Amino acid sequence: MQPSLAGLLNGVGGFLQERCVTAYVVGGFLRDTLLGRPTVDVDLAVEGDALSLTRALVDGLGGSYVPLDTERGVARALVPVGGGARVVVDVATMQGDIHADLARRDFTVNAMAVPLGRFLQRGWRRHLLDPWGGLADLERRRVRALGEEVFPQDPCRLLRAVRLAATLGFQVDEATLEAMRRHAALVVNVAAERQREEFLRLLAAPQACPWLYVMDDVGLLCALVPELEEGRGVAQPREHYWDVLRHNIETVGAAERLLSRDGLSQEVLEEVPWDEEVARYFGEQVSDGHTRGTLLKVACLLHDVAKPASRSVEPSGRVRFFGHHTMGAETAQAILRRLHMSGRGVELVRLMVEHHLRPNQMAQPEEMPTQRAVYRYFRDLGEAAVGTLFLSMADHLAARGPLLEFTNWRAHARIIGYVLSTGFAPTTGKPGRPAVRVLTGHDLMSELGLEPGPGLGRLLEALNEAQAAGEVSTRAEALALARHILARGPNDRRSE
Repeated sequence: MQPSLAGLLNGVGGFLQERCVTAYVVGGFLRDTLLGRPTVDVDLAVEGDALSLTRALVDGLGGSYVPLDTERGVARALVPVGGGARVVVDVATMQGDIHADLARRDFTVNAMAVPLGRFLQRGWRRHLLDPWGGLADLERRRVRALGEEVFPQDPCRLLRAVRLAATLGFQVDEATLEAMRRHAALVVNVAAERQREEFLRLLAAPQACPWLYVMDDVGLLCALVPELEEGRGVAQPREHYWDVLRHNIETVGAAERLLSRDGLSQEVLEEVPWDEEVARYFGEQVSDGHTRGTLLKVACLLHDVAKPASRSVEPSGRVRFFGHHTMGAETAQAILRRLHMSGRGVELVRLMVEHHLRPNQMAQPEEMPTQRAVYRYFRDLGEAAVGTLFLSMADHLAARGPLLEFTNWRAHARIIGYVLSTGFAPTTGKPGRPAVRVLTGHDLMSELGLEPGPGLGRLLEALNEAQAAGEVSTRAEALALARHILARGPNDRRSE
């Protein structure tokens, strides 16, 4: 246990002992401690009013107080432990005694307890309360419900079962899976924020793809995202190995292999553009506490969601999906808003879905994109640009599946690598923009007598694009081009 965490628990233990409050270490914190997994989220069950106790705890130790469930008596203390770190302490009022309280929990691995005083001593495992066999299930690496009634009591547990198994590397007990299958439809009754959080935490797992298949098998996936059901059994052109639904799921798996740098042959992996800057990009938290890597997997799952609605068959028998990327962007946006994802997260996924075909359309076959095309790509997609490049690669891998042709893959990956290396310049603050502009808006106003406004912005953008394309490199060249553009007039759009 971390020294700072041990010190905090001693402080909490002393605080509760002074007030003669009986407390138990329970839940995920105890489970992860038994597994030897690092954790800083402490779960306590107390005999008494958890709300007032937590507020007093914060007053004594510092930090902030958050009531989580006033009816059931659940509160959270966010306590600083030095170095900018903080520990989350969730305190819940016990429902009856500790045995009755554990009987109301969800899974056996979460239905164990140790008295807090004992937990702070050596040999605390001898005092483990385990009436439901959670320790044996930890050893067997399985998630098992306390009973079928846990799901009707709180349908969010349907998602939590899958998420726990994915994040712990466990399997779900067969009887539990059968119970989940019988109650899967209840997931629609779960609050949108809880649906979103459990689903994103599942996708954040390094190998979420197999668990999407488990969700589909028990009826959870399409109960949660009904729009995906339309892709079941929808055949695609011969370039695709899977139907639409399975292709969407397999694209998540392909993205996971790209991000983990694992599960691909060395020959295929060598063509994937990757460096520390890209790794940092995907590791950055951007929405609801989740990373760009997780949002990439959301976009992978939804990128072809509109294919069934856009499907058409030509007289020759060829199947087409015209406009599925734009329709899909609108559908993905609606799905994520329904799940109450943050506005930034919704927009990032929407952009990736809308433009997932674009990296493959930026140049003629056997040619590399022009600098102007690369500039426009990064200008239009902004912070979604790099994610969309990796979505394009994942889409390619999932489309071909086990029939991947290396020559085609190498050609595709090299275009992606070229676009990435040419346009991804994070040190500028805006990928794709010149690191140092030869002219600024202020320069244009002072040199050419222009006024602030949309026209100035359009002119400056045209100059930035010309600089990125290598058409101007000095102040004098940029001024000459600006004068030329102004002379052509506002209706001449040849520079766009």
